[in-house]
Amino acid sequence: MAGRVDRGRVERELVRQCHAGLSLPDLRERVLRSLRRIVPVDAAFVATADPVTLLFTGAHAEEPLAGSTARFLENEFSGSDVNRFAALATAPRHVSSLDLATRGERAASPRYDEIMRPLGLGDELRAALVASSECWGYLCLHREDGERGFTRRELELVARVGPHLAAGIRDAAARAAATAGPDRPGVLLVSDDLALVASTPEARALAELLDDGPGELPVAVQAVAGALLAAERGRVPMPLGCTVPTRPGGWVRLSASRLTGTGLVSVVLDPSGPGSTTAARLAAHALSPREAEVATLVLRGRSTREISAALLISAHTVQDHLKSVFDKTGVRSRRELVGLLLGGRPG
Repeated sequence: MAGRVDRGRVERELVRQCHAGLSLPDLRERVLRSLRRIVPVDAAFVATADPVTLLFTGAHAEEPLAGSTARFLENEFSGSDVNRFAALATAPRHVSSLDLATRGERAASPRYDEIMRPLGLGDELRAALVASSECWGYLCLHREDGERGFTRRELELVARVGPHLAAGIRDAAARAAATAGPDRPGVLLVSDDLALVASTPEARALAELLDDGPGELPVAVQAVAGALLAAERGRVPMPLGCTVPTRPGGWVRLSASRLTGTGLVSVVLDPSGPGSTTAARLAAHALSPREAEVATLVLRGRSTREISAALLISAHTVQDHLKSVFDKTGVRSRRELVGLLLGGRPG
């Protein structure tokens, strides 16, 4: 007879995995495997997110979820269902379950009634993965339809592990180097049902560098196109772009717009120079808002005295912030900091 699982030991193992410097795919695989040892799960969804716009930048969905990505995105952008990921990201508590949010009345959720129940799924545990006040991804765990839902103990476990998983995702993004791939923007044409209609060669090559891999429309593309459709339908204003880390390292900026007189959405994938993604690079190193301000002024060539005057802080405080920036980014000088953030050198 198998021994009883040491829940505390497994949780500590989970935390260690989050800080082990793993790639995003390895981190996802190991965390889900360990999590299943102490939280029964029948299907899981893990996504990365742009911490500025909160849109998905990549996702992994287990069966039977994989074929319903477009429907889940439509529900996410509806603005009316419980436990939307973007809402959890900005809520005081970043973890909840369907049963908790609906007080056990699952049918009150359109997501359950229209998507999950037909797939044979019942309660759902959702978590926004937040570290240092920045949301770097989302976790969604499902159970087969039935009376058994997620317990408060299980929610509390995910709430404890969530910030560590967020940090693991953030740190993987911080290791991004110069983009390996086309150096020109590409364009994808997408229908209103989020199907790929046409693409340029550059767009196809860039899409293959995103977390979803080749042969499918990346979830980040579906997210920016879905946000545009939601905005057109008069729902809550949605961001129409996001900055996405690529698998070999680097960043691609995605933006969506409607082609006038057509039923198509244009999604531009832009592997712009690092200067256009400086905000994402700063966020990836978990700088505080004040540290990010100091780093940005350094990139503009400002002296310590000029930074002091601009931010209304002492020169000594500027130096303290700058030392912290150096520590977090792994550099030793202003010149190295500029090289890291504008030259694309790995941190």
